[in-house]
Amino acid sequence: MIRSHAGRAAVAVLALLAGAVVGCCAVLLHGYWWGLLLAVAATASLLVVIPGGWWRRLPFALGWVAVAVLLAGERPEGDLLVTQTIQGYLLLATGVGVLLGGVVGLRRHPEPDASINGRDASTS
Repeated sequence: MIRSHAGRAAVAVLALLAGAVVGCCAVLLHGYWWGLLLAVAATASLLVVIPGGWWRRLPFALGWVAVAVLLAGERPEGDLLVTQTIQGYLLLATGVGVLLGGVVGLRRHPEPDASINGRDASTS
């Protein structure tokens, strides 16, 4: 467990960057059927693997959603990376799911107790 604020900040920055990279890849590949599946699978896998908390899963989710929203806007030439197709809507729905996954992970769960039914497991 990371105790120092510098360590937590470093983990948060790395999680934010990881979310931004995965979100960018998701936006760029969502037009292909396999790219959308890969983006959803990679994002869901990382949300499951990354422990919940303010310094880990939430920065990942915020990085993912921020990049997806920035890239979803209209470019100066008038082009769109996220079009009004089923793939585009599924990508935006994935972004909502990513944000929900980041927020749900904020709740602290108590650590499992070493004892079983109130007895110490080492004495049985």
